[in-house]
Amino acid sequence: MNTSIPPDISADVLIEALPYLRQFSGRTIVVKYGGNAMVDDALKTQVMQDIALLRYVGIRTILVHGGGPDINALMKQMGHEPQFVGGLRVTDAATMEIVEMVLAGKTNKSIVSHLNLQGAAAVGLSGKDANLIVACKMQSPKGDLGFVGEVARVNPEILNLLVENGYVPVVSSVATGSDGASYNVNADHVAGHIAAAVHAAKLVMLTDVEGLYANYADKSSLIGRMNVKQAEEMIASGAAERGMIPKLEACITAVEGGVDRAHLIDGRLSHSLLIEIFTDAGIGTMISA
Repeated sequence: MNTSIPPDISADVLIEALPYLRQFSGRTIVVKYGGNAMVDDALKTQVMQDIALLRYVGIRTILVHGGGPDINALMKQMGHEPQFVGGLRVTDAATMEIVEMVLAGKTNKSIVSHLNLQGAAAVGLSGKDANLIVACKMQSPKGDLGFVGEVARVNPEILNLLVENGYVPVVSSVATGSDGASYNVNADHVAGHIAAAVHAAKLVMLTDVEGLYANYADKSSLIGRMNVKQAEEMIASGAAERGMIPKLEACITAVEGGVDRAHLIDGRLSHSLLIEIFTDAGIGTMISA
Protein backbone atom coordinates (compact mmCIF):
# COMPACT_ATOMS: atom_id res chain seq x y z
CA MET A 1 0.00 0.00 0.00
CA ASN A 2 1.28 3.45 -0.90
CA THR A 3 1.37 5.51 2.32
CA SER A 4 2.96 8.63 0.86
CA ILE A 5 0.93 11.86 0.99
CA PRO A 6 0.31 13.46 -2.41
CA PRO A 7 2.35 16.68 -2.61
CA ASP A 8 -0.69 18.86 -3.35
CA ILE A 9 -2.61 17.74 -0.28
CA SER A 10 -1.75 19.13 3.15
CA ALA A 11 -3.43 18.31 6.44
CA ASP A 12 -2.59 21.88 7.48
CA VAL A 13 -5.12 23.19 4.95
CA LEU A 14 -7.88 21.11 6.51
CA ILE A 15 -6.86 22.08 10.06
CA GLU A 16 -6.86 25.77 9.07
CA ALA A 17 -10.41 25.35 7.77
CA LEU A 18 -11.72 23.69 10.96
CA PRO A 19 -12.60 26.83 12.98
CA TYR A 20 -14.42 28.28 9.97
CA LEU A 21 -16.36 25.06 9.46
CA ARG A 22 -17.45 25.34 13.10
CA GLN A 23 -18.27 29.04 12.77
CA PHE A 24 -20.36 28.85 9.61
CA SER A 25 -21.97 25.42 9.76
CA GLY A 26 -25.73 25.93 9.89
CA ARG A 27 -25.44 29.60 8.94
CA THR A 28 -26.24 31.29 5.63
CA ILE A 29 -23.87 32.83 3.10
CA VAL A 30 -25.15 34.85 0.15
CA VAL A 31 -23.01 34.82 -3.00
CA LYS A 32 -23.42 37.38 -5.80
CA TYR A 33 -22.28 35.57 -8.94
CA GLY A 34 -21.21 37.57 -11.97
CA GLY A 35 -18.34 38.84 -14.07
CA ASN A 36 -15.70 36.60 -15.57
CA ALA A 37 -16.68 33.70 -13.30
CA MET A 38 -19.97 33.53 -15.21
CA VAL A 39 -18.53 33.42 -18.74
CA ASP A 40 -15.32 31.42 -18.29
CA ASP A 41 -16.22 27.71 -18.32
CA ALA A 42 -13.35 26.62 -16.06
CA LEU A 43 -14.13 29.31 -13.47
CA LYS A 44 -17.85 28.52 -13.70
CA THR A 45 -17.17 24.88 -12.82
CA GLN A 46 -14.97 25.90 -9.88
CA VAL A 47 -17.62 28.23 -8.45
CA MET A 48 -20.22 25.47 -8.70
CA GLN A 49 -17.83 23.05 -6.96
CA ASP A 50 -17.22 25.60 -4.20
CA ILE A 51 -20.95 26.05 -3.59
CA ALA A 52 -21.54 22.30 -3.61
CA LEU A 53 -18.80 21.88 -1.01
CA LEU A 54 -20.34 24.61 1.18
CA ARG A 55 -23.65 22.77 1.09
CA TYR A 56 -22.08 19.43 2.01
CA VAL A 57 -20.29 20.89 5.06
CA GLY A 58 -23.57 22.34 6.34
CA ILE A 59 -23.30 25.95 5.17
CA ARG A 60 -26.56 27.28 3.75
CA THR A 61 -25.81 29.06 0.49
CA ILE A 62 -27.95 31.40 -1.61
CA LEU A 63 -26.68 32.44 -5.04
CA VAL A 64 -27.85 35.68 -6.69
CA HIS A 65 -26.90 36.33 -10.31
CA GLY A 66 -27.07 38.90 -13.07
CA GLY A 67 -26.52 38.26 -16.77
CA GLY A 68 -25.66 41.46 -18.62
CA PRO A 69 -23.58 39.85 -21.43
CA ASP A 70 -26.31 37.30 -22.18
CA ILE A 71 -28.94 40.05 -22.28
CA ASN A 72 -26.83 42.17 -24.64
CA ALA A 73 -26.23 39.21 -26.94
CA LEU A 74 -29.93 38.33 -27.26
CA MET A 75 -30.94 41.97 -27.69
CA LYS A 76 -28.55 42.37 -30.62
CA GLN A 77 -29.70 39.05 -32.06
CA MET A 78 -33.27 40.35 -31.98
CA GLY A 79 -32.33 43.69 -33.52
CA HIS A 80 -32.32 45.83 -30.36
CA GLU A 81 -29.35 48.01 -29.44
CA PRO A 82 -28.64 48.10 -25.67
CA GLN A 83 -28.77 51.60 -24.17
CA PHE A 84 -27.37 52.70 -20.82
CA VAL A 85 -27.78 55.86 -18.75
CA GLY A 86 -25.41 56.31 -15.83
CA GLY A 87 -24.44 52.64 -16.04
CA LEU A 88 -28.07 51.45 -15.85
CA ARG A 89 -29.80 49.64 -18.71
CA VAL A 90 -32.69 51.59 -20.23
CA THR A 91 -35.47 49.00 -20.11
CA ASP A 92 -38.54 49.59 -22.25
CA ALA A 93 -41.31 46.99 -22.50
CA ALA A 94 -39.60 45.02 -25.27
CA THR A 95 -36.27 45.05 -23.44
CA MET A 96 -37.97 43.93 -20.22
CA GLU A 97 -39.31 40.86 -22.01
CA ILE A 98 -35.80 40.00 -23.19
CA VAL A 99 -34.32 40.62 -19.72
CA GLU A 100 -36.84 38.29 -18.10
CA MET A 101 -36.41 35.68 -20.83
CA VAL A 102 -32.64 35.63 -20.26
CA LEU A 103 -32.33 36.09 -16.50
CA ALA A 104 -35.27 33.98 -15.28
CA GLY A 105 -34.89 31.50 -18.13
CA LYS A 106 -31.63 30.75 -19.92
CA THR A 107 -29.11 32.09 -17.40
CA ASN A 108 -30.89 30.93 -14.26
CA LYS A 109 -31.56 27.42 -15.52
CA SER A 110 -27.99 27.07 -16.82
CA ILE A 111 -26.62 27.85 -13.35
CA VAL A 112 -29.12 25.46 -11.74
CA SER A 113 -28.06 22.71 -14.13
CA HIS A 114 -24.36 23.24 -13.40
CA LEU A 115 -24.97 23.17 -9.64
CA ASN A 116 -27.07 20.02 -9.89
CA LEU A 117 -24.26 18.33 -11.83
CA GLN A 118 -22.02 19.01 -8.83
CA GLY A 119 -24.63 17.53 -6.47
CA ALA A 120 -25.72 20.85 -4.98
CA ALA A 121 -29.53 20.32 -5.32
CA ALA A 122 -30.24 23.79 -6.73
CA VAL A 123 -33.63 25.43 -7.25
CA GLY A 124 -34.08 28.35 -9.65
CA LEU A 125 -36.14 31.37 -8.59
CA SER A 126 -36.84 34.85 -9.82
CA GLY A 127 -37.85 37.71 -7.58
CA LYS A 128 -41.43 37.02 -8.67
CA ASP A 129 -41.60 33.57 -7.06
CA ALA A 130 -43.51 33.62 -3.76
CA ASN A 131 -43.28 37.44 -3.94
CA LEU A 132 -39.61 37.10 -3.02
CA ILE A 133 -38.66 40.61 -4.20
CA VAL A 134 -41.14 43.46 -4.39
CA ALA A 135 -39.80 46.36 -6.44
CA CYS A 136 -40.67 49.96 -7.12
CA LYS A 137 -39.83 52.00 -10.20
CA MET A 138 -36.43 53.68 -9.99
CA GLN A 139 -36.58 57.44 -10.30
CA SER A 140 -33.43 58.68 -12.00
CA PRO A 141 -32.37 62.34 -12.27
CA LYS A 142 -30.86 61.42 -15.67
CA GLY A 143 -34.23 60.54 -17.22
CA ASP A 144 -36.83 57.80 -17.40
CA LEU A 145 -35.16 54.37 -17.36
CA GLY A 146 -38.38 52.48 -18.08
CA PHE A 147 -38.85 49.23 -16.18
CA VAL A 148 -35.76 49.56 -13.99
CA GLY A 149 -36.63 48.91 -10.37
CA GLU A 150 -35.31 49.23 -6.86
CA VAL A 151 -35.85 46.74 -4.05
CA ALA A 152 -38.78 47.84 -1.92
CA ARG A 153 -39.13 44.66 0.15
CA VAL A 154 -37.75 41.13 0.40
CA ASN A 155 -39.98 38.27 1.61
CA PRO A 156 -37.41 35.59 2.54
CA GLU A 157 -39.77 32.78 3.57
CA ILE A 158 -39.23 30.73 0.40
CA LEU A 159 -35.44 31.09 0.74
CA ASN A 160 -35.51 29.99 4.37
CA LEU A 161 -37.71 27.01 3.51
CA LEU A 162 -35.33 25.87 0.76
CA VAL A 163 -32.04 26.26 2.64
CA GLU A 164 -33.47 24.58 5.74
CA ASN A 165 -34.20 21.55 3.56
CA GLY A 166 -30.76 21.38 1.98
CA TYR A 167 -31.44 23.19 -1.31
CA VAL A 168 -29.40 25.98 -2.91
CA PRO A 169 -31.68 28.79 -4.13
CA VAL A 170 -30.48 30.48 -7.33
CA VAL A 171 -32.12 33.90 -7.63
CA SER A 172 -32.39 36.09 -10.73
CA SER A 173 -32.97 39.81 -10.28
CA VAL A 174 -36.36 40.14 -12.00
CA ALA A 175 -39.08 41.39 -9.67
CA THR A 176 -42.72 42.44 -9.58
CA GLY A 177 -43.80 45.90 -8.52
CA SER A 178 -46.77 46.71 -6.33
CA ASP A 179 -48.30 47.98 -9.59
CA GLY A 180 -48.06 44.47 -11.07
CA ALA A 181 -45.37 45.42 -13.61
CA SER A 182 -42.15 43.48 -14.11
CA TYR A 183 -38.91 45.26 -13.18
CA ASN A 184 -35.25 44.75 -13.95
CA VAL A 185 -33.38 45.22 -10.64
CA ASN A 186 -29.63 45.51 -10.17
CA ALA A 187 -28.39 42.08 -9.05
CA ASP A 188 -25.80 43.56 -6.66
CA HIS A 189 -28.53 45.45 -4.81
CA VAL A 190 -30.73 42.34 -4.74
CA ALA A 191 -27.89 40.35 -3.15
CA GLY A 192 -27.37 42.97 -0.45
CA HIS A 193 -31.06 43.13 0.45
CA ILE A 194 -31.42 39.32 0.47
CA ALA A 195 -28.34 38.94 2.71
CA ALA A 196 -29.90 41.34 5.22
CA ALA A 197 -33.33 39.70 5.00
CA VAL A 198 -32.03 36.17 5.75
CA HIS A 199 -29.60 37.38 8.47
CA ALA A 200 -26.62 35.97 6.57
CA ALA A 201 -23.24 35.55 8.19
CA LYS A 202 -21.55 36.77 5.01
CA LEU A 203 -22.24 38.42 1.68
CA VAL A 204 -19.58 37.55 -0.91
CA MET A 205 -19.47 39.54 -4.15
CA LEU A 206 -17.51 37.92 -6.99
CA THR A 207 -15.91 40.68 -9.09
CA ASP A 208 -13.38 41.01 -11.91
CA VAL A 209 -10.81 42.83 -9.77
CA GLU A 210 -8.84 41.89 -6.66
CA GLY A 211 -11.04 44.03 -4.45
CA LEU A 212 -11.46 47.73 -3.73
CA TYR A 213 -8.52 50.06 -4.43
CA ALA A 214 -7.89 53.40 -2.72
CA ASN A 215 -6.61 54.49 -6.15
CA TYR A 216 -7.71 52.24 -9.01
CA ALA A 217 -4.68 53.17 -11.12
CA ASP A 218 -2.37 51.97 -8.33
CA LYS A 219 -2.80 48.20 -7.92
CA SER A 220 -0.73 48.28 -4.72
CA SER A 221 -3.47 50.35 -3.05
CA LEU A 222 -5.81 47.39 -2.45
CA ILE A 223 -7.84 47.93 0.73
CA GLY A 224 -7.98 44.79 2.86
CA ARG A 225 -10.52 45.99 5.42
CA MET A 226 -12.85 48.93 5.79
CA ASN A 227 -15.98 49.92 7.68
CA VAL A 228 -19.33 51.15 6.43
CA LYS A 229 -18.49 54.81 7.01
CA GLN A 230 -15.34 54.51 4.91
CA ALA A 231 -17.28 52.75 2.15
CA GLU A 232 -19.89 55.54 2.13
CA GLU A 233 -17.14 58.15 1.95
CA MET A 234 -15.56 56.42 -1.07
CA ILE A 235 -18.89 56.55 -2.91
CA ALA A 236 -19.61 60.17 -1.93
CA SER A 237 -16.13 61.39 -2.90
CA GLY A 238 -16.12 59.63 -6.26
CA ALA A 239 -13.11 57.54 -5.27
CA ALA A 240 -14.99 54.31 -6.07
CA GLU A 241 -15.06 53.29 -9.73
CA ARG A 242 -18.53 53.43 -11.35
CA GLY A 243 -18.85 49.64 -11.65
CA MET A 244 -17.87 49.21 -8.01
CA ILE A 245 -20.52 51.61 -6.66
CA PRO A 246 -23.52 49.19 -6.71
CA LYS A 247 -21.31 46.50 -5.17
CA LEU A 248 -20.29 48.82 -2.34
CA GLU A 249 -23.91 49.90 -1.89
CA ALA A 250 -24.93 46.24 -1.62
CA CYS A 251 -22.26 45.60 1.00
CA ILE A 252 -23.41 48.63 2.99
CA THR A 253 -27.05 47.49 2.80
CA ALA A 254 -26.07 44.01 4.02
CA VAL A 255 -23.87 45.13 6.91
CA GLU A 256 -26.30 47.81 8.08
CA GLY A 257 -28.99 45.11 7.90
CA GLY A 258 -27.12 42.90 10.37
CA VAL A 259 -24.80 40.81 8.16
CA ASP A 260 -21.52 40.23 9.99
CA ARG A 261 -19.21 40.88 7.04
CA ALA A 262 -19.38 41.62 3.33
CA HIS A 263 -16.56 40.79 0.93
CA LEU A 264 -15.50 41.96 -2.52
CA ILE A 265 -13.30 39.20 -3.95
CA ASP A 266 -11.66 38.33 -7.25
CA GLY A 267 -13.89 35.81 -9.01
CA ARG A 268 -11.15 35.20 -11.59
CA LEU A 269 -9.09 33.43 -8.93
CA SER A 270 -9.42 29.65 -8.82
CA HIS A 271 -11.73 28.55 -5.96
CA SER A 272 -11.84 32.11 -4.60
CA LEU A 273 -14.92 31.37 -2.47
CA LEU A 274 -13.18 28.62 -0.53
CA ILE A 275 -10.05 30.72 -0.06
CA GLU A 276 -12.09 33.59 1.39
CA ILE A 277 -14.27 31.51 3.68
CA PHE A 278 -11.87 28.85 4.94
CA THR A 279 -8.44 30.49 5.22
CA ASP A 280 -6.99 32.85 7.82
CA ALA A 281 -5.66 35.37 5.30
CA GLY A 282 -8.74 35.55 3.08
CA ILE A 283 -8.68 37.68 -0.07
CA GLY A 284 -10.09 40.90 -1.43
CA THR A 285 -11.77 43.66 0.59
CA MET A 286 -13.81 43.02 3.73
CA ILE A 287 -16.45 45.50 4.89
CA SER A 288 -17.82 45.36 8.42
CA ALA A 289 -19.76 47.56 10.81
